[in-house]
Amino acid sequence: MNKEKLSLRLYQILILLLVPVLLLVLIVRSFSQREYRQRLTERFGWLPSNIKPGGIVVHAASVGEVIAAKPFIDKLLITYPDLPITVTTFTPTGSAQVKKFYIDKVQHCYLPLDISFCVHLFFRLLKPKAVVLMETELWPTLIQRCYKSNVELLLINGRLSEKSLKNYKKLSWLIRPALNKFSAILCQSADNAEHFIEMGANADLVKNSGNLKYDISVTDELQNKISQLQKFIPEHRRLLVVGSTHQGEELPALAAYKKLKNDNPELLLVLVPRHPERFSTVTKLCEEQGFKTVTRSSKQPIIDDHEVWVIDTLGELLSVYALAEICIVAGSFSDVGGHNPLEPALFSKPVLVGENMANFKEITQKLTVANGIVQLEQNSELAVKLHCLLTDQELAITIGKNALGVVLANQGATDKSIETLQSLLK
Repeated sequence: MNKEKLSLRLYQILILLLVPVLLLVLIVRSFSQREYRQRLTERFGWLPSNIKPGGIVVHAASVGEVIAAKPFIDKLLITYPDLPITVTTFTPTGSAQVKKFYIDKVQHCYLPLDISFCVHLFFRLLKPKAVVLMETELWPTLIQRCYKSNVELLLINGRLSEKSLKNYKKLSWLIRPALNKFSAILCQSADNAEHFIEMGANADLVKNSGNLKYDISVTDELQNKISQLQKFIPEHRRLLVVGSTHQGEELPALAAYKKLKNDNPELLLVLVPRHPERFSTVTKLCEEQGFKTVTRSSKQPIIDDHEVWVIDTLGELLSVYALAEICIVAGSFSDVGGHNPLEPALFSKPVLVGENMANFKEITQKLTVANGIVQLEQNSELAVKLHCLLTDQELAITIGKNALGVVLANQGATDKSIETLQSLLK
Protein backbone atom coordinates (compact mmCIF):
# COMPACT_ATOMS: atom_id res chain seq x y z
CA MET A 1 0.00 0.00 0.00
CA ASN A 2 1.54 3.35 -1.06
CA LYS A 3 1.73 6.41 1.18
CA GLU A 4 -1.28 8.13 -0.40
CA LYS A 5 -3.58 5.12 0.00
CA LEU A 6 -2.38 4.60 3.56
CA SER A 7 -3.10 8.24 4.42
CA LEU A 8 -6.62 8.01 3.03
CA ARG A 9 -7.26 4.70 4.80
CA LEU A 10 -6.13 6.15 8.15
CA TYR A 11 -8.41 9.16 7.62
CA GLN A 12 -11.36 6.90 6.81
CA ILE A 13 -10.76 4.76 9.90
CA LEU A 14 -10.59 7.89 12.05
CA ILE A 15 -13.86 9.25 10.62
CA LEU A 16 -15.52 5.87 11.15
CA LEU A 17 -14.42 5.85 14.80
CA LEU A 18 -15.89 9.33 15.17
CA VAL A 19 -19.36 8.33 13.94
CA PRO A 20 -20.80 7.97 17.49
CA VAL A 21 -19.44 11.42 18.34
CA LEU A 22 -20.89 12.92 15.14
CA LEU A 23 -24.28 11.39 15.88
CA LEU A 24 -24.13 12.72 19.44
CA VAL A 25 -23.37 16.21 18.12
CA LEU A 26 -26.40 16.01 15.81
CA ILE A 27 -28.62 14.87 18.69
CA VAL A 28 -27.36 17.61 21.03
CA ARG A 29 -27.89 20.28 18.36
CA SER A 30 -31.38 18.89 17.76
CA PHE A 31 -32.41 19.96 21.28
CA SER A 32 -32.41 23.58 20.08
CA GLN A 33 -33.10 22.82 16.40
CA ARG A 34 -35.11 19.65 15.88
CA GLU A 35 -34.24 19.52 12.17
CA TYR A 36 -30.84 18.06 13.11
CA ARG A 37 -32.46 14.76 14.10
CA GLN A 38 -34.60 14.58 10.99
CA ARG A 39 -33.58 12.90 7.69
CA LEU A 40 -30.70 11.11 9.43
CA THR A 41 -30.67 8.40 6.74
CA GLU A 42 -29.44 11.02 4.25
CA ARG A 43 -26.37 11.56 6.43
CA PHE A 44 -25.47 7.93 5.65
CA GLY A 45 -25.99 8.23 1.90
CA TRP A 46 -29.52 6.83 1.64
CA LEU A 47 -31.42 9.23 -0.63
CA PRO A 48 -35.14 9.94 -1.04
CA SER A 49 -36.73 7.60 -3.60
CA ASN A 50 -37.82 10.45 -5.89
CA ILE A 51 -34.27 11.69 -6.57
CA LYS A 52 -33.24 11.19 -10.20
CA PRO A 53 -29.70 9.99 -11.02
CA GLY A 54 -27.28 11.07 -13.71
CA GLY A 55 -27.06 14.83 -13.20
CA ILE A 56 -24.85 17.43 -11.57
CA VAL A 57 -24.33 17.76 -7.80
CA VAL A 58 -23.57 21.16 -6.25
CA HIS A 59 -22.58 21.16 -2.59
CA ALA A 60 -23.15 24.34 -0.57
CA ALA A 61 -22.63 23.58 3.12
CA SER A 62 -24.86 26.18 4.79
CA VAL A 63 -26.87 29.36 4.25
CA GLY A 64 -23.96 31.58 3.24
CA GLU A 65 -22.69 29.11 0.65
CA VAL A 66 -26.20 28.53 -0.74
CA ILE A 67 -26.67 32.28 -1.22
CA ALA A 68 -23.22 32.61 -2.81
CA ALA A 69 -23.89 29.66 -5.13
CA LYS A 70 -27.31 30.90 -6.24
CA PRO A 71 -26.14 32.74 -9.41
CA PHE A 72 -24.17 29.64 -10.42
CA ILE A 73 -27.09 27.26 -9.75
CA ASP A 74 -29.51 29.58 -11.58
CA LYS A 75 -27.30 29.55 -14.68
CA LEU A 76 -26.73 25.81 -14.33
CA LEU A 77 -30.48 25.25 -14.60
CA ILE A 78 -30.54 27.26 -17.82
CA THR A 79 -27.40 25.64 -19.28
CA TYR A 80 -28.45 22.05 -18.52
CA PRO A 81 -32.27 22.06 -18.60
CA ASP A 82 -32.44 18.30 -19.26
CA LEU A 83 -30.14 17.22 -16.43
CA PRO A 84 -31.26 16.81 -12.81
CA ILE A 85 -29.44 19.34 -10.62
CA THR A 86 -28.96 18.19 -7.03
CA VAL A 87 -28.01 20.75 -4.38
CA THR A 88 -26.63 19.27 -1.16
CA THR A 89 -26.03 20.96 2.19
CA PHE A 90 -24.86 19.97 5.66
CA THR A 91 -27.04 22.19 7.82
CA PRO A 92 -30.83 22.37 8.17
CA THR A 93 -30.68 26.15 7.64
CA GLY A 94 -28.86 25.57 4.37
CA SER A 95 -31.51 23.01 3.46
CA ALA A 96 -34.30 25.47 4.23
CA GLN A 97 -32.58 28.11 2.09
CA VAL A 98 -32.37 25.73 -0.90
CA LYS A 99 -36.07 24.91 -0.59
CA LYS A 100 -36.95 28.59 -0.28
CA PHE A 101 -34.93 29.54 -3.37
CA TYR A 102 -35.90 26.66 -5.65
CA ILE A 103 -38.96 24.78 -4.33
CA ASP A 104 -38.95 21.91 -6.88
CA LYS A 105 -36.58 23.35 -9.50
CA VAL A 106 -33.65 21.40 -8.05
CA GLN A 107 -33.30 18.14 -6.14
CA HIS A 108 -32.09 18.45 -2.57
CA CYS A 109 -30.59 16.20 0.11
CA TYR A 110 -27.85 16.31 2.72
CA LEU A 111 -24.31 15.42 1.67
CA PRO A 112 -23.43 12.17 3.44
CA LEU A 113 -20.77 11.83 6.11
CA ASP A 114 -17.34 11.41 4.54
CA ILE A 115 -17.27 7.68 5.29
CA SER A 116 -16.56 5.10 2.58
CA PHE A 117 -19.82 3.15 2.71
CA CYS A 118 -21.92 6.35 3.00
CA VAL A 119 -20.23 8.00 0.01
CA HIS A 120 -20.38 4.73 -1.95
CA LEU A 121 -24.14 4.44 -1.41
CA PHE A 122 -24.63 8.13 -2.29
CA PHE A 123 -22.80 7.64 -5.61
CA ARG A 124 -24.52 4.35 -6.40
CA LEU A 125 -27.95 5.96 -6.05
CA LEU A 126 -27.15 9.35 -7.62
CA LYS A 127 -24.63 8.38 -10.36
CA PRO A 128 -23.53 12.00 -10.95
CA LYS A 129 -21.82 13.21 -14.12
CA ALA A 130 -20.09 15.99 -12.19
CA VAL A 131 -19.70 17.19 -8.60
CA VAL A 132 -19.18 20.88 -7.80
CA LEU A 133 -17.84 21.85 -4.37
CA MET A 134 -17.80 25.37 -2.91
CA GLU A 135 -14.98 27.34 -1.26
CA THR A 136 -13.12 25.08 1.22
CA GLU A 137 -15.28 21.96 1.09
CA LEU A 138 -12.48 19.39 0.81
CA TRP A 139 -13.73 15.90 1.68
CA PRO A 140 -11.06 13.26 0.92
CA THR A 141 -13.36 10.24 0.64
CA LEU A 142 -15.82 12.06 -1.61
CA ILE A 143 -12.95 13.38 -3.74
CA GLN A 144 -11.44 9.88 -4.04
CA ARG A 145 -14.81 8.44 -5.09
CA CYS A 146 -15.14 11.06 -7.85
CA TYR A 147 -11.63 10.25 -9.04
CA LYS A 148 -12.16 6.48 -9.08
CA SER A 149 -15.56 6.84 -10.77
CA ASN A 150 -14.29 9.25 -13.45
CA VAL A 151 -16.73 11.89 -12.24
CA GLU A 152 -15.66 15.45 -13.09
CA LEU A 153 -14.87 17.33 -9.87
CA LEU A 154 -14.81 21.12 -9.81
CA LEU A 155 -14.07 23.48 -6.92
CA ILE A 156 -15.63 26.90 -7.44
CA ASN A 157 -15.21 30.11 -5.45
CA GLY A 158 -12.17 28.46 -3.87
CA ARG A 159 -11.09 30.09 -0.64
CA LEU A 160 -8.03 29.29 1.46
CA SER A 161 -7.10 32.00 3.95
CA GLU A 162 -3.65 32.30 5.49
CA LYS A 163 -5.04 30.89 8.74
CA SER A 164 -6.66 27.92 6.96
CA LEU A 165 -3.48 27.35 4.96
CA LYS A 166 -1.46 26.98 8.16
CA ASN A 167 -3.99 24.53 9.57
CA TYR A 168 -4.25 22.51 6.36
CA LYS A 169 -0.46 22.24 6.09
CA LYS A 170 -0.59 20.13 9.24
CA LEU A 171 -2.71 17.70 7.19
CA SER A 172 -0.71 18.03 3.97
CA TRP A 173 -0.29 14.24 3.80
CA LEU A 174 -4.07 14.07 3.27
CA ILE A 175 -5.01 17.37 1.60
CA ARG A 176 -2.31 17.58 -1.10
CA PRO A 177 -3.29 14.31 -2.85
CA ALA A 178 -6.97 15.30 -2.60
CA LEU A 179 -6.40 18.67 -4.29
CA ASN A 180 -4.73 17.07 -7.29
CA LYS A 181 -7.75 14.85 -7.95
CA PHE A 182 -9.86 17.90 -8.88
CA SER A 183 -10.54 18.50 -12.56
CA ALA A 184 -10.16 22.26 -11.91
CA ILE A 185 -9.88 24.62 -8.93
CA LEU A 186 -11.40 28.07 -9.50
CA CYS A 187 -10.47 30.62 -6.82
CA GLN A 188 -11.97 33.86 -5.54
CA SER A 189 -8.76 35.86 -5.92
CA ALA A 190 -5.08 35.68 -6.84
CA ASP A 191 -4.14 35.34 -3.16
CA ASN A 192 -6.40 32.33 -2.72
CA ALA A 193 -5.05 30.74 -5.89
CA GLU A 194 -1.49 31.14 -4.58
CA HIS A 195 -2.50 29.53 -1.29
CA PHE A 196 -3.94 26.46 -3.06
CA ILE A 197 -0.72 26.09 -5.06
CA GLU A 198 1.34 26.53 -1.89
CA MET A 199 -0.82 23.83 -0.29
CA GLY A 200 0.30 21.47 -3.05
CA ALA A 201 -2.22 21.79 -5.89
CA ASN A 202 -0.73 21.56 -9.38
CA ALA A 203 -0.52 25.09 -10.83
CA ASP A 204 -2.20 24.04 -14.09
CA LEU A 205 -5.36 23.06 -12.14
CA VAL A 206 -5.71 26.42 -10.36
CA LYS A 207 -7.23 29.59 -11.82
CA ASN A 208 -8.39 32.92 -10.43
CA SER A 209 -11.94 33.22 -11.74
CA GLY A 210 -13.17 35.91 -9.36
CA ASN A 211 -15.66 35.78 -6.53
CA LEU A 212 -19.19 34.44 -7.05
CA LYS A 213 -20.36 36.68 -4.24
CA TYR A 214 -20.17 39.68 -6.59
CA ASP A 215 -22.67 38.05 -8.96
CA ILE A 216 -25.74 39.13 -7.06
CA SER A 217 -28.71 41.07 -8.39
CA VAL A 218 -32.15 42.27 -7.35
CA THR A 219 -34.54 39.66 -8.74
CA ASP A 220 -38.31 40.02 -9.07
CA GLU A 221 -38.69 37.53 -6.21
CA LEU A 222 -36.43 39.61 -3.97
CA GLN A 223 -38.24 42.81 -4.92
CA ASN A 224 -41.54 41.20 -3.92
CA LYS A 225 -40.09 40.22 -0.54
CA ILE A 226 -38.85 43.77 0.01
CA SER A 227 -42.32 45.16 -0.79
CA GLN A 228 -43.97 42.72 1.62
CA LEU A 229 -41.56 43.59 4.42
CA GLN A 230 -41.93 47.31 3.84
CA LYS A 231 -45.60 47.12 4.78
CA PHE A 232 -44.59 46.43 8.41
CA ILE A 233 -42.48 49.60 8.76
CA PRO A 234 -43.80 53.17 9.14
CA GLU A 235 -42.25 55.59 6.63
CA HIS A 236 -40.68 57.80 9.30
CA ARG A 237 -38.66 55.00 10.93
CA ARG A 238 -34.94 54.82 10.06
CA LEU A 239 -33.56 51.30 10.14
CA LEU A 240 -30.16 50.48 11.58
CA VAL A 241 -29.64 46.86 10.54
CA VAL A 242 -27.10 44.52 12.15
CA GLY A 243 -26.92 41.42 9.96
CA SER A 244 -25.72 37.89 10.79
CA THR A 245 -24.91 38.41 14.47
CA HIS A 246 -23.12 35.82 16.59
CA GLN A 247 -23.01 35.39 20.35
CA GLY A 248 -21.54 38.45 22.04
CA GLU A 249 -22.21 40.81 19.13
CA GLU A 250 -25.70 42.00 20.06
CA LEU A 251 -24.65 43.75 23.30
CA PRO A 252 -22.23 46.21 21.60
CA ALA A 253 -24.94 47.00 19.02
CA LEU A 254 -27.51 47.58 21.77
CA ALA A 255 -25.05 49.78 23.69
CA ALA A 256 -24.34 51.91 20.60
CA TYR A 257 -28.06 52.18 19.85
CA LYS A 258 -28.75 53.36 23.41
CA LYS A 259 -26.28 56.24 22.89
CA LEU A 260 -27.83 57.25 19.59
CA LYS A 261 -31.57 56.86 20.05
CA ASN A 262 -32.23 59.98 22.15
CA ASP A 263 -30.96 62.20 19.34
CA ASN A 264 -32.53 59.92 16.74
CA PRO A 265 -35.95 58.92 18.13
CA GLU A 266 -37.07 57.56 14.73
CA LEU A 267 -34.19 55.05 14.71
CA LEU A 268 -35.16 51.34 14.80
CA LEU A 269 -32.47 48.78 15.59
CA VAL A 270 -32.91 45.61 13.54
CA LEU A 271 -31.01 42.51 14.68
CA VAL A 272 -30.67 39.49 12.38
CA PRO A 273 -29.07 36.55 14.24
CA ARG A 274 -27.02 34.24 12.04
CA HIS A 275 -28.30 30.97 13.53
CA PRO A 276 -31.97 30.09 14.19
CA GLU A 277 -31.18 28.40 17.50
CA ARG A 278 -30.26 31.87 18.87
CA PHE A 279 -33.49 33.63 17.85
CA SER A 280 -35.21 33.33 21.23
CA THR A 281 -31.97 34.04 23.15
CA VAL A 282 -31.42 37.30 21.27
CA THR A 283 -35.03 38.38 21.77
CA LYS A 284 -34.78 37.70 25.51
CA LEU A 285 -31.46 39.59 25.72
CA CYS A 286 -32.99 42.70 24.15
CA GLU A 287 -35.92 42.60 26.57
CA GLU A 288 -33.60 42.11 29.55
CA GLN A 289 -31.63 45.17 28.44
CA GLY A 290 -34.83 47.19 28.70
CA PHE A 291 -35.66 47.60 25.01
CA LYS A 292 -39.19 47.35 23.68
CA THR A 293 -38.70 44.44 21.35
CA VAL A 294 -40.81 42.88 18.62
CA THR A 295 -40.06 39.79 16.54
CA ARG A 296 -40.58 39.33 12.82
CA SER A 297 -42.31 35.98 13.38
CA SER A 298 -45.04 37.73 15.42
CA LYS A 299 -46.06 39.55 12.20
CA GLN A 300 -46.75 42.68 14.23
CA PRO A 301 -46.40 46.01 12.41
CA ILE A 302 -43.73 48.31 13.83
CA ILE A 303 -45.15 51.07 16.02
CA ASP A 304 -43.49 54.14 17.52
CA ASP A 305 -42.86 52.40 20.86
CA HIS A 306 -40.82 49.61 19.29
CA GLU A 307 -37.07 50.04 19.66
CA VAL A 308 -35.66 46.68 18.48
CA TRP A 309 -36.91 44.39 15.74
CA VAL A 310 -35.49 40.86 15.86
CA ILE A 311 -35.69 39.07 12.51
CA ASP A 312 -36.30 35.52 13.72
CA THR A 313 -37.13 34.15 10.28
CA LEU A 314 -34.97 32.69 7.51
CA GLY A 315 -34.14 34.19 4.13
CA GLU A 316 -35.03 37.82 4.83
CA LEU A 317 -31.61 39.40 5.46
CA LEU A 318 -31.28 40.83 1.95
CA SER A 319 -34.79 42.29 2.13
CA VAL A 320 -33.99 43.96 5.46
CA TYR A 321 -30.72 45.36 4.10
CA ALA A 322 -32.68 46.90 1.22
CA LEU A 323 -34.84 48.85 3.68
CA ALA A 324 -32.00 50.00 5.93
CA GLU A 325 -30.45 53.42 6.25
CA ILE A 326 -27.18 51.97 7.55
CA CYS A 327 -26.06 48.33 7.47
CA ILE A 328 -23.68 46.78 9.99
CA VAL A 329 -22.30 43.41 8.89
CA ALA A 330 -21.63 41.29 11.96
CA GLY A 331 -19.29 38.37 12.46
CA SER A 332 -16.68 41.14 12.32
CA PHE A 333 -17.00 42.07 16.01
CA SER A 334 -15.80 38.63 17.13
CA ASP A 335 -13.34 35.96 16.02
CA VAL A 336 -15.73 34.72 13.32
CA GLY A 337 -14.03 36.80 10.62
CA GLY A 338 -17.01 38.69 9.22
CA HIS A 339 -19.80 38.05 6.74
CA ASN A 340 -20.54 39.25 3.23
CA PRO A 341 -20.50 43.09 2.93
CA LEU A 342 -21.55 42.90 -0.73
CA GLU A 343 -25.14 42.05 0.22
CA PRO A 344 -25.96 45.53 1.59
CA ALA A 345 -23.68 47.08 -1.05
CA LEU A 346 -26.06 45.72 -3.72
CA PHE A 347 -28.63 48.25 -2.48
CA SER A 348 -26.18 51.20 -2.35
CA LYS A 349 -26.26 51.16 1.44
CA PRO A 350 -23.43 52.52 3.59
CA VAL A 351 -21.72 49.45 5.06
CA LEU A 352 -20.01 49.38 8.44
CA VAL A 353 -17.96 46.45 9.76
CA GLY A 354 -15.89 45.65 12.84
CA GLU A 355 -12.19 44.97 13.20
CA ASN A 356 -12.16 41.36 11.99
CA MET A 357 -13.01 40.82 8.31
CA ALA A 358 -10.49 38.00 7.76
CA ASN A 359 -13.02 35.89 5.81
CA PHE A 360 -13.59 38.72 3.34
CA LYS A 361 -10.15 40.27 3.22
CA GLU A 362 -9.97 40.80 -0.55
CA ILE A 363 -13.54 42.15 -0.79
CA THR A 364 -12.98 44.50 2.15
CA GLN A 365 -9.78 45.80 0.57
CA LYS A 366 -11.56 46.60 -2.70
CA LEU A 367 -14.39 48.35 -0.88
CA THR A 368 -11.91 50.30 1.24
CA VAL A 369 -9.92 51.50 -1.78
CA ALA A 370 -13.18 52.67 -3.38
CA ASN A 371 -14.36 54.39 -0.17
CA GLY A 372 -17.30 52.00 -0.14
CA ILE A 373 -17.09 50.73 3.45
CA VAL A 374 -16.39 51.92 6.98
CA GLN A 375 -14.22 49.50 8.92
CA LEU A 376 -13.62 50.17 12.61
CA GLU A 377 -10.04 50.22 13.84
CA GLN A 378 -11.47 49.41 17.26
CA ASN A 379 -14.92 47.96 17.86
CA SER A 380 -15.46 50.52 20.62
CA GLU A 381 -15.77 53.20 17.89
CA LEU A 382 -19.13 51.84 16.75
CA ALA A 383 -21.39 54.55 18.20
CA VAL A 384 -19.09 57.37 17.00
CA LYS A 385 -18.94 56.09 13.41
CA LEU A 386 -22.68 55.48 13.34
CA HIS A 387 -23.28 59.03 14.54
CA CYS A 388 -21.18 60.35 11.63
CA LEU A 389 -23.19 58.39 9.08
CA LEU A 390 -26.52 59.34 10.62
CA THR A 391 -25.72 63.05 10.65
CA ASP A 392 -23.83 63.32 7.35
CA GLN A 393 -26.32 62.06 4.77
CA GLU A 394 -24.13 63.06 1.81
CA LEU A 395 -21.27 60.93 3.17
CA ALA A 396 -23.57 57.95 3.73
CA ILE A 397 -24.98 58.19 0.18
CA THR A 398 -21.48 58.46 -1.33
CA ILE A 399 -20.22 55.37 0.54
CA GLY A 400 -23.29 53.42 -0.59
CA LYS A 401 -22.87 54.38 -4.26
CA ASN A 402 -19.18 53.51 -4.15
CA ALA A 403 -20.00 50.11 -2.64
CA LEU A 404 -22.45 49.31 -5.44
CA GLY A 405 -19.81 50.35 -7.96
CA VAL A 406 -17.42 47.73 -6.57
CA VAL A 407 -20.12 45.03 -6.88
CA LEU A 408 -20.86 45.86 -10.51
CA ALA A 409 -17.18 46.19 -11.51
CA ASN A 410 -16.27 42.72 -10.26
CA GLN A 411 -19.04 40.52 -11.62
CA GLY A 412 -18.40 37.61 -13.99
CA ALA A 413 -17.22 34.66 -11.86
CA THR A 414 -20.44 32.74 -12.55
CA ASP A 415 -19.90 32.76 -16.32
CA LYS A 416 -16.29 31.58 -15.93
CA SER A 417 -17.36 28.75 -13.62
CA ILE A 418 -20.10 27.58 -16.00
CA GLU A 419 -17.70 27.74 -18.96
CA THR A 420 -15.17 25.59 -17.08
CA LEU A 421 -17.82 23.01 -16.19
CA GLN A 422 -19.02 22.92 -19.80
CA SER A 423 -15.48 22.25 -21.03
CA LEU A 424 -15.15 19.35 -18.57
CA LEU A 425 -18.44 17.75 -19.62
CA LYS A 426 -17.80 17.88 -23.38
